[in-house]
Amino acid sequence: MVQKASIHIAGSDLPAIGMGSWRLGQGRYEQQQEIIALHRRLELGMRVIDTAEMYGEGQSERLIGKAIADRRDRTYLVSKIYPWNATEKKLERSLDASLARLRTDYLDLYLLHWQSGNDLQEVVSLMESMKHKGKIGAWGVSNFDLAAMQQLIKVEGGEQCAVNQVFYNLGGRGIEFDLAPWCHAEQIAMMAYCPLGGADSHLLDQEDVKMLANRYGVTPAAILLAWSIRSHQVLAIPESGNIKHIEANAKALNLEISEQDWALLTRNYPVPQTAEPLEIR
Repeated sequence: MVQKASIHIAGSDLPAIGMGSWRLGQGRYEQQQEIIALHRRLELGMRVIDTAEMYGEGQSERLIGKAIADRRDRTYLVSKIYPWNATEKKLERSLDASLARLRTDYLDLYLLHWQSGNDLQEVVSLMESMKHKGKIGAWGVSNFDLAAMQQLIKVEGGEQCAVNQVFYNLGGRGIEFDLAPWCHAEQIAMMAYCPLGGADSHLLDQEDVKMLANRYGVTPAAILLAWSIRSHQVLAIPESGNIKHIEANAKALNLEISEQDWALLTRNYPVPQTAEPLEIR
């Protein structure tokens, strides 16, 4: 499949849609079904898989490790560390535990899951040390608002931050006012979690979304995903353990939506005109 939507992160050109794993490996679907879904995503070229030590307290990492055991070279693997483990005494041990669960000896990208009073100089120094040891290819953060990002790049080595992973979708556009433009100017990529809206969202049932899905012959989810990556500065990571959903989502990579249709879609979800608190889930 030739994919038109891509993004550049720390030396890698990646398809702009990957896969989240918040609830994978925790009994929502049969384990083999989730593994087959992961395999299908890789077959379709969506090789970014995002996970975290927090997800099911390691269960998602274990499932992913099993799924990619013979497919590691086709996978761009991302995991995240609890903030209280991102210390000199705990970070490498926590990273090693994630690597063991994932059945690999390195991560392509390692993220601080959120800021919780961490000593950012310590975190950056440790992340850089893990890069030098070959245990991670790049590092970044998650759930950092503009103030936190500005603080981060002031510390020595902070400019090496490759990614900020945040909540972002049609109904949650707050980052567009200040955070996303700032990250783009600093050449820090954005990863969007909950690109379909997240729990209790009604975006998939929104009438304009459904109308455009019908017009372009795709699912409402594909329309929302195409919207989230339209700037070519965002990598979206929807979660699914369902192979049909994954195949439908993959079509978003090649959708070409007219500006008039984007305007129609966003008439009920305008660009933010003021700064908004970063939504964290």
